[in-house]
Amino acid sequence: MQEKKNKAAIQKRLARLGGQIRGVSRMVEEDRYCVDVLMQTAAVRSALKVVERLLIEDHANHCMEAAILSGDADEQRTKFREMVALLEKARD
Repeated sequence: MQEKKNKAAIQKRLARLGGQIRGVSRMVEEDRYCVDVLMQTAAVRSALKVVERLLIEDHANHCMEAAILSGDADEQRTKFREMVALLEKARD
C-alpha cells in the first residue's frame, strides 16, 4: 500500500495558508483598501484549491487503489462515489 505522498506538502501549504489568513485579518483590522484585501482572499482561495488537488490525488492513489485491490465491489463503488462527490465540490 502506498503511503500518502502529499502529506508533507499539504501540511506546508496549510501552514502558509494560516499565515495568509492572519494577514487578511490584519488588513481588515487596519481598514486596508478593499481591492487589496480581495486580491489576498483570491490568493488564499487559489492556494486552497492546490491543497484540495493534492488531497484528491492522495485519495485516488491511496484509498481508491486499496478498494480496487481489495476486489470488493461495494467498497469500489463507495470510493468511486466519494471521488465523484469530491470532484464536484472541488469544481465550485
